[in-house]
Amino acid sequence: MTWSQMQPLLEQACWETLVMVGWSTLISVVVGLPIGVLLVLTDRGGLLQNSLVNKVVGQIVNVGRSMPFIILMVALMSFTRWITGTTIGSEAAIVPLAIGGIPFFARLVETAVREVDHGLVEAVQAMGGNTWTIVRRVLVPEALPSLIASTTTTIIALIGYSAMAGTVGGGGLGDLAVRYGYQRFETGLMWVTVAILAVAISLIQFAGDYAARSLHHRGGRPDAGPKLRLLKTREPATADAGKTG
Repeated sequence: MTWSQMQPLLEQACWETLVMVGWSTLISVVVGLPIGVLLVLTDRGGLLQNSLVNKVVGQIVNVGRSMPFIILMVALMSFTRWITGTTIGSEAAIVPLAIGGIPFFARLVETAVREVDHGLVEAVQAMGGNTWTIVRRVLVPEALPSLIASTTTTIIALIGYSAMAGTVGGGGLGDLAVRYGYQRFETGLMWVTVAILAVAISLIQFAGDYAARSLHHRGGRPDAGPKLRLLKTREPATADAGKTG
């Protein structure tokens, strides 16, 4: 197979992989972030301690993480058909990819948020900050470098999942590699696909590491003092306004 024959196939497969990974990453982050934070808040000694909620949510996350993706895809075929109207193609693959990515990212978020210095939380509580203020001003900002690294890990995992999705008609580079590289013995196309995936993953990892380091140096834990001072100066100002009123 010549390059002119490979090019349109590779372009289409790359676009399908980008769509699958992009949408599934977005859904995983939007849904997984609050779940991960909730696991921390409802844990023993947390701000919203609730052992029942923590155990139920934690068990659901564990089940989602423990299931191999190829089995998850098969198990969700009926649900995927109900959502998208089909079980093949890149659009259909987004459903199991997102459902598989949510618990994966949620656990990474939980680990990242647990690393935040509890002294910062206690300081904001002493200033009268409520749970939402602590999450918005302390937990998420202080864990942001780790959250960026977690997102990078999730994207790379979803790229691997998308390749597996291609083996059952999910489209993308995995489907191209199986149909042409394996079934039609087009070894050259197979190695081009492998090279594209390797370069893409390397670039994503580099960009994620760079962003995480930049945020850690620019913000992160060493600069928590100014943030707390800013919160502290706002509290007296609010109290003075109430007295003059």
